[in-house]
Amino acid sequence: MNSPILSLPELVAATKATLEKIAAEYTPAVFASSLAAEDMVLTDLILRNQLQDRIAIFTLETGRLHTETLGMLDRIKETYDYDVTPYRPQPEAVAAYVEKNGLNAFYDSIEMRKECCRIRKIEPLNRALAGNKAWITGQRRAQSQTRAELHVQEQDDAHGMSKFNPLADWSEDDVWQYIRSNNVPYNPLHDKGYPSIGCEPCTRAIQPGEDVRAGRWWWENPESKECGLHVVDGKLIRIKSAAPKNA
Repeated sequence: MNSPILSLPELVAATKATLEKIAAEYTPAVFASSLAAEDMVLTDLILRNQLQDRIAIFTLETGRLHTETLGMLDRIKETYDYDVTPYRPQPEAVAAYVEKNGLNAFYDSIEMRKECCRIRKIEPLNRALAGNKAWITGQRRAQSQTRAELHVQEQDDAHGMSKFNPLADWSEDDVWQYIRSNNVPYNPLHDKGYPSIGCEPCTRAIQPGEDVRAGRWWWENPESKECGLHVVDGKLIRIKSAAPKNA
């Protein structure tokens, strides 16, 4: 059954309630920020509501991010006086991949691309999640066909913890209305045709009318366009939707 369409104030209230629930019942928890628009909404809500002591914010600094994306770390510090924690890949693993396959081998096959993502994103993510009870993402159902069945709360069996997607019900317009009405800093690449932003060599600007994630791994079929952060053994991690307590 489809979720009812909510107004932006209702969405904000529901998202704030989800974050407060996480802070009260699932600490320690972490928010995995890509530093893109959706994640800046969550960053603003976490920091504006003083939840950072119970929900720490980190980002995966892959070594291949755009200069504009890295610049968001300084903008968050300037705006909120908060330091986002960067998690980086193991240098020896990166060096071994590049030496064996070449710097941009991820263009050669899905397997090579997924191995690059494993080294630069999945392994650092596993370190970032270790010891926590829950993690949070900025994923939305409207972003792509691979996220159409996204739930606000899920059980992530792969990492043995709860996973929350507080913006699951938000539309692209909701995200930008919130950003503009609250003066939230955002990645300047969004003004250059990049609605979804990942590593620089794996992200391009999109054309009008294209899917918002069309610029991610654009040389692959839409069904394969996940880096592995939300996929295990070829299947999306969202296997089980956790029912709200007292539902």
